[in-house]
Amino acid sequence: MSEPLEAHLEGCRRFEARAQKALYERLAPKMLAVCARYARSTPDAEDILQDGFIKVFQKIEDYSGKGSLEGWVRSIIVRTAIDYYRKTKKQEKEVDIDEQFTDELSEEMVDQLNVDYLLSVIQSLPSGYRMIFNLFAIEGYTHKEIAKQLGINESTSRSQYTRARALLKKRISEDHQHKSIFRDVI
Repeated sequence: MSEPLEAHLEGCRRFEARAQKALYERLAPKMLAVCARYARSTPDAEDILQDGFIKVFQKIEDYSGKGSLEGWVRSIIVRTAIDYYRKTKKQEKEVDIDEQFTDELSEEMVDQLNVDYLLSVIQSLPSGYRMIFNLFAIEGYTHKEIAKQLGINESTSRSQYTRARALLKKRISEDHQHKSIFRDVI
C-alpha cells in the first residue's frame, strides 16, 4: 500500500523536490483528466496542469489540513482552468447556438459511449459552454457561483449550460446515427 498523500506535505512545504515530485506523480493523472475536460486540446490541458501544480507548490502553506489534500489540489486545478479560460476567451470567437435539441438520449446509447469520445465531444464545445458545463455538471458549482467566478450574469450561466447540453446531445445523437463512436456490443 502506498503512503498517504499527506506524507509528502511537510517536504512540499520545505520545497523539497523529492516530495513535490512524489505528490505530482500521485495526483497528476487524475488532475490531467480534470484539465482535459476544460481544455480544447491535450497540450492546453498539460499547460493548465503545469500551471496548477506550480500554484499548488507555491500555496502549499495555505492548506489547513481540513478536507483531503487531493480535494484541495483539485480546487486549485479547477481555478487554474478558469483562469486559463479567462485569458484565452478573448482570443476565441464564440459560437452562438440558437437551436435547441430536445430529443433525449437513450440510456443504452449513453452506456455504449466510449469515454475518450465523450471527452472529445466536451472538448469540442465552444470555450464558454465547455467551462460552464464542466463547472455545473461535473464540479457541482451553482449558477450563482459560476457567474461570480466568471464575471457573468447568473442567467448567462444557465443559458450557456442549456445550450452546451443541447449541443452535446445533438453531436452524440448525430454520431450515434453513424455508429462510428460506439464500442462493439456482444
